[in-house]
Amino acid sequence: MDIFLKVANIVPKNQNLINLKRIWIITIVSLAIFLPNQWILAQKGTKITTVVIDAGHGGKDPGASTKRVKEKDIALSVALKVGGYIEAQFKDVNVIYTRKTDRFIPLYERGEIANKNNADLFISIHCNANNSSSIFGSETYVLGIEEKRTKLNMNVAMMENAAILLEEDASEKYGDFDPTSQEAIIGLSLFQNIYLDQSLSFASNVQQQFTERVGRKDRSVHQAGFLVLWKTAMPSVLIELGYLSNPNEESFLASEKGQVYLASAIYRAFKDYKLEFEKENKAYAYRAEALNQNQPEQVQEKEVIADTSTVPRELEFLVQFYTSPRQLPLNDPRFKQLAGISYYEHNGLYKYTSGHFSRMEEASKHQTKVRKQGFGDAFVIAVYQGKRIPVSEARQIQLSEN
Repeated sequence: MDIFLKVANIVPKNQNLINLKRIWIITIVSLAIFLPNQWILAQKGTKITTVVIDAGHGGKDPGASTKRVKEKDIALSVALKVGGYIEAQFKDVNVIYTRKTDRFIPLYERGEIANKNNADLFISIHCNANNSSSIFGSETYVLGIEEKRTKLNMNVAMMENAAILLEEDASEKYGDFDPTSQEAIIGLSLFQNIYLDQSLSFASNVQQQFTERVGRKDRSVHQAGFLVLWKTAMPSVLIELGYLSNPNEESFLASEKGQVYLASAIYRAFKDYKLEFEKENKAYAYRAEALNQNQPEQVQEKEVIADTSTVPRELEFLVQFYTSPRQLPLNDPRFKQLAGISYYEHNGLYKYTSGHFSRMEEASKHQTKVRKQGFGDAFVIAVYQGKRIPVSEARQIQLSEN
């Protein structure tokens, strides 16, 4: 089948090394111009009550297209199905759609819809395409930068960001942002927001469901600079369902069965994420309340790794998978399938971790493995100089050291 991709050839021919100084200038200027305070407020609450589902492209922007199908139509169909499943099963969740019909919506408005509705999660649904018809599989992106795949991820981001070329007032909303510029994309990628760890967690859930439930090739979780995720003040992901440029995958994506399966997988990923998020927050709220009632007011101590004699001084990421009111041996039979076990004590509880990684991406992959071993609530933590710190702070440390 001849593939006719209705996407501009926006990948720059010159792939020279990026001038880091210019990147930081772009980033700093962008921060000053485009990020009012209300867009960086921390997510509130301990429950997932509002989710925004964004069907990519629409109207005059068809997205990636073939003779048979358009990305905008598949994205809308899957988005409506995902929302329908959530509405049917979770009466406490308000589902908001950026579009429910075939209409064009500027990229900046999609994020604004999520922010104005105080959403707890933003899910943007797309299809991918490539010049090679042999490439196939599903992948999920979060806003960020991934050193090992910078060029590959950049090309995907450029294709999706090209939608601003169809916006009449793009210069007013995005300034001098050039969707064909490597520097602009990387500068955008440096917006490491405080929701990165939660975004990665949901993205991992999506990929796991695509692989295990739908039999899709796992192209993993990645990070890149997507304008649609740029201003969202909540955990946010961009899902690439598959490649329309691959004939077999095109047929699957165009079929009702394929769309139902993919939507069901995203719904299941949402269900797992919601339950995990609320369980973890409920547990922390309960512990905090108990401490306030039973202990005199005192200076709060930071969480410290138990065996400080063996603690590395640099930044590392670990996967926390188990909490116990009493200390357990590291060779406890329950942990026999896991490697690199350690623990730390906090508020009278012993918290057990697996693995030691220098990068968040590696820890996220290990988190998936730990969950498959029966520890469904496992999540990534960061440790710096022997003390646990927020993952968002760890990302900032990584950026400053690179």
